[in-house]
Amino acid sequence: MIGVIIVAVTLTAVVVHFYKKAFKRPHNFPPGPPSLPLYGAYWIILAKSYNNLAAACIKLSDEYKSNILGLFLGSVPTVIVNDSKLIREVLNREEFDGRMDIIIARLRSYWKKLGIFFTDGYFWHVQRRFTLRYLRDYGFGKRDESLESTVAHEAKEMVDMALNGPRYPAEKDLVKGDLIYLPHFFAIPFINGMVHVFTRTSLPRPDYHVLWSVARGALLFQRSSNDFGGALTFTPWLKDVMPKYSGFKDLLDGNQSLLEFFKKIVKEAIETHNEAYDRHFLDAYITKMKKEIKQKKHSTYSVEQLILVCTDYMFPAASAVESVLTMLIERLLLQPELQDKIHEEIDRVVGRDRTPTLDDRRNMPFTEACIREQMRYDTLVPLGIAHRAMRDTKISNYDVPEDTMVSVNYVTLHMDKEIWGDPENFRPERFIENGQLQISKDKSLPFGAGRRLCAGETYARQSMFQVFSTFMQAFRVSTADNKPLKKPAVRIQGIITTIPNYWVRVTPRL
Repeated sequence: MIGVIIVAVTLTAVVVHFYKKAFKRPHNFPPGPPSLPLYGAYWIILAKSYNNLAAACIKLSDEYKSNILGLFLGSVPTVIVNDSKLIREVLNREEFDGRMDIIIARLRSYWKKLGIFFTDGYFWHVQRRFTLRYLRDYGFGKRDESLESTVAHEAKEMVDMALNGPRYPAEKDLVKGDLIYLPHFFAIPFINGMVHVFTRTSLPRPDYHVLWSVARGALLFQRSSNDFGGALTFTPWLKDVMPKYSGFKDLLDGNQSLLEFFKKIVKEAIETHNEAYDRHFLDAYITKMKKEIKQKKHSTYSVEQLILVCTDYMFPAASAVESVLTMLIERLLLQPELQDKIHEEIDRVVGRDRTPTLDDRRNMPFTEACIREQMRYDTLVPLGIAHRAMRDTKISNYDVPEDTMVSVNYVTLHMDKEIWGDPENFRPERFIENGQLQISKDKSLPFGAGRRLCAGETYARQSMFQVFSTFMQAFRVSTADNKPLKKPAVRIQGIITTIPNYWVRVTPRL
């Protein structure tokens, strides 16, 4: 009898403990779901929409009648902003410039806090300021004739590959007759463009297999987790217990392909470095690093940091932009009239005797609007990369304690009926008025905002226009089986939004 009483009392104490913990919240914290054992409210978010966490957060906002959610992910206090008006405010406030120190950030940077994406404070400010200053000199963040020429050349090689067939073994994996394999078919112009930014050179076509390896690794990494970093973020010990199932192995393998790629490039740059002059961005960084070492400064500059800087800036080029174009091609298959309008515009503005250039961009509003509408319609990073409150602060009337994880739900902005009217429709014309592209009408934030704005926005927008318009000038696309596409593919919601790789048929526009 005594044993039964002890068990009952123990169970009651455990239940009371977890009940109190489930509903314990910081003072004046935003409303939100209770915290369950181990993963907190993460269980509830997954139950709402396992493959679409942004949608789950919107559902919770409706349930709690608040566009600002407060909850615990594991033991981490978290605020999720599901309000299109507050998103810009939060992104532009300096106290939210922090980053979470999570396992995904560490595993990709030699288990240290390195790079640009996942660092903050003094280290981030110094490295961000230097990289943006010198990357700009080599074409990143502004229009650059040399970079534009490189992307144009690579786009022509891409078209040649589909028109005339594979020339090298690796190309046979991506081109079979009149079929091309997306998204990797689009990868080379974007990746080689970034290589040119770093080194003022690019890899020749016989070496494209190296760049495709980088693209595959980057996409593997992006698909191996989710907006919050997955279970690994809250229970990092899973990497030792179930490295494959937890996504750890794929994250590690995917990232390693980029690290090894840049390790070789940086090593060669160091071995051939001449302090008398800088040939490219890598030289500028190495010169600064050596100068600080000579002065015996406690420096933020290192070889490993340089590799991570390159890796960080390459990741979007190696995975995100070609994923945008891949989803846009799918949209053309769903709405063939879009393809007709793009072809008419290209023929009218550019013709067939030359390839499109950035000078044509202002005269091709519909083509540009299609790219912009795609980035609005399928939000690439729905909950962004999580921010961290660097001090006690407020969002609206709610308190946000220091070290709280803060995410903004871009989907609420991109699908706000008050802004777009009919956000559920893919309608590029929404950005066009009197035959001209009206950038002021584009309220979307596919690249974020504030000091954490994606530094590659200019490069991404310019290169996507070059690659997409060059491709569409050359081809008409249809499904691999020539049957009408009735519905879009189910989205893969990893760190970025992608769709399953697929074959598409290309018919030359002779």
